[in-house]
Amino acid sequence: MDVILVVNAGSSSLKFEVFSVEGGLSKLLKGQMEGVGTAPRLRIKGTGSEMLADHQHSPSEVPDLPAAMRLVGDWLRERHQDRLVAVGHRVVHGGPDYDRAVLIDKTVLADLESYVPLAPLHQPNNLAPIRAIRQRRPDLPQVACFDTSFHRGHSAVADHYAIPERFYAEGVRRYGFHGLSYEYVANRLRELAPEIAGGRIVVAHLGSGASMCALLGGHSVESTFGFTALDGLPMGTRCGQIDPGVILYLLDQKGMKPDGVRDLLYKESGLMGLSGVSNDVRALLESLQSSAAFALEHFVHRIGLHAGMLAAALGGIDAFVFTAGIGENSPEMRKRIVAKLEWLGAKLDPERNAKGDLLISTPDSRLRVYVVPTDEELMIARHTLATTRT
Repeated sequence: MDVILVVNAGSSSLKFEVFSVEGGLSKLLKGQMEGVGTAPRLRIKGTGSEMLADHQHSPSEVPDLPAAMRLVGDWLRERHQDRLVAVGHRVVHGGPDYDRAVLIDKTVLADLESYVPLAPLHQPNNLAPIRAIRQRRPDLPQVACFDTSFHRGHSAVADHYAIPERFYAEGVRRYGFHGLSYEYVANRLRELAPEIAGGRIVVAHLGSGASMCALLGGHSVESTFGFTALDGLPMGTRCGQIDPGVILYLLDQKGMKPDGVRDLLYKESGLMGLSGVSNDVRALLESLQSSAAFALEHFVHRIGLHAGMLAAALGGIDAFVFTAGIGENSPEMRKRIVAKLEWLGAKLDPERNAKGDLLISTPDSRLRVYVVPTDEELMIARHTLATTRT
């Protein structure tokens, strides 16, 4: 059987899925190596969610992502005799040159490495498994699938910053991210809710990384993310939108170094920075500390503000869609956010929300509110198959 491996690498975890390509894409298994370098644990599940593997490893066995990739590859080769025909990778930043999935070669890899400063929290980890596989199997096709690609159809007005044009020509522009998730949701809405899929829709991808996207006719027209994955909504440890003057103040008046500012904004801010408790919404909901409640209030407040901005970009709004970890799994957060959308005509159905139904608004709600689980890995598999067969 011919299969495609999909790899989604984070800072300390490696998610992967295997898809059969015979007779159309079908998922065979999914797994994750978490705690890379600290407390590595490999867990793999089959199509029926049965546990195929659950192994704890020592940090010395899996000190980094390349080692995790080798261990996962060894497990797959031992247990499955399928023929691996391609590997698809989530790559956060495609820069100004890549507006679609691309087959990776030396030139492409060098280009993607040059974008590391644009996504320092993600890009190095996305590229590490690519290099590891190229060393072991240089002839195996690998495809980079970009989180920025889906947003490349934005107008120049939407993507420009109000700085001299030469910087835009050099690639300093608003890119937008989470594009693989938004692309999947846009496609899924055509199946689940065709009556609104072509309309004016705001999708909220709410997880440890959080953003929102305005869809018109299934295409991205505006995003809360910008040049990097720092902009827009506050996130687990990232600050979200911030006055550039704050950065200048930290550098000039506080004497901070660029590396220190980067760590502050990427790793010490967001829900973690506001609460001092956790970057996990579940822990904040359970906490009795006032700072935890404040962090969640701030998160909901900013989502409400950005919903208004995106509705303005669309010239109105027909539907609001929740997706990703928080959006799919937290009825409480959905309730708080929909309360901020009441001025747009949203009315929440408490029973439907508690069950996580597809449609969670009431029949008389002017704004229809949906919950649509995302599947970035399936989107990557589709792009990988299309790219390697052209």
